[in-house]
Amino acid sequence: MRNLHGKDWGQGALALVLALNLYTADVGAATLEQLRAFVRDTQTARAQFTQTVVDPSGRTTQKANGEFLLSRPGKFRWSVEKPYKQLLIGDGQRVWVFDEDLNQVIVRRIGDALGATPAALLSGNQEVERAFAWKELPAADGFDWLAATPLAKDATFSEIRLGFDGRNLAALELLDTFGQKSSVRFGNVERNPKL
Repeated sequence: MRNLHGKDWGQGALALVLALNLYTADVGAATLEQLRAFVRDTQTARAQFTQTVVDPSGRTTQKANGEFLLSRPGKFRWSVEKPYKQLLIGDGQRVWVFDEDLNQVIVRRIGDALGATPAALLSGNQEVERAFAWKELPAADGFDWLAATPLAKDATFSEIRLGFDGRNLAALELLDTFGQKSSVRFGNVERNPKL
């Protein structure tokens, strides 16, 4: 079923924005150093993405692809091209969700629009650091993985996984509290392009 408010597609974008605004506690892992280097060395980014949502039984419920743009801190553009055109734009304070098929725009404060999602934590690095437990995961699918688990009991997701291919963030997985997994894979990644 299509999500008319962009939550499923937007959570991938917002989790990435969160990841690019982090300065995390030291967990002594190579993957954490990859995250720190990526954050330190990336002020803007552009990438193509594919996103797949899988339900708890393993059935694919949604697929999408599009383009992602980022300008730190906190500004992003997440454009879904297929299966339905949708545009999410964030300025660190608000999120605009434009649904072309419905000819509808929703503008809300990030915290109001998405509740206890990663976007609610964009206000500052220290708050983000304290809001998650960090853990290095075993390498899989050709990526080095780092997991961030929210400490808040009312979070709408249970874990964010960041996958690195060398120095680049190449994958993101968001596990929600209903057992769904949103997997995002990035391609044609450009770091620090002029936007």
